[in-house]
Amino acid sequence: MLKVGLTGGLGSGKSTASKFFKSLGAYVLDADATAKTLLDNNEDVQNELVKEFGTDIIGVTEKVDKKKLARIAFQDEDHQQRLNFVVHPHIHNAIDIEFDKISQANQYSLFIVDAALIYESGYDAHLDYVIVITAQLKHRMERALQRKTLSRDEILKRIDFQWPEKDKIGIADYVVHNDSTKEELKKQITSLYEKLA
Repeated sequence: MLKVGLTGGLGSGKSTASKFFKSLGAYVLDADATAKTLLDNNEDVQNELVKEFGTDIIGVTEKVDKKKLARIAFQDEDHQQRLNFVVHPHIHNAIDIEFDKISQANQYSLFIVDAALIYESGYDAHLDYVIVITAQLKHRMERALQRKTLSRDEILKRIDFQWPEKDKIGIADYVVHNDSTKEELKKQITSLYEKLA
């Protein structure tokens, strides 16, 4: 079973590509969802974050409040790196455990790790291949604004915290340009799935 990273900047269409891989028969692990589960349920992660950022990030449930954490973590690059330094080793470990479990079941030929920060976190070293989904900034901005979860300024700030697209494209094993329709994206993902699986 191949272990393949799927990454792309905010609004690039990575989540849609991920859904297409899943519908084609790949096992998809969503690193964001894994991180949220760790934040909610892993006491070590909670304690390490409080040690790093203080009790201001604790919510009414006595656990780390993800909105408060995001406000602090996304204020500048230093805070972002401190958050990643705490959380990434736990996420990497959780991905590896899941991969071993799925690998033993022997049902899938492709294990996709859907993660925004594959290169930034150094997880690309654990993968057979990395696929980068890319799109022009205007398309990324349109898609990100449609979600209505972040303002234009917040989107630009988060894009700034990620590696530039050209750097990711330069070292990717496969690049998918997503500036057209969903159908076109599906066609490209299907062709990649057939090549890898």
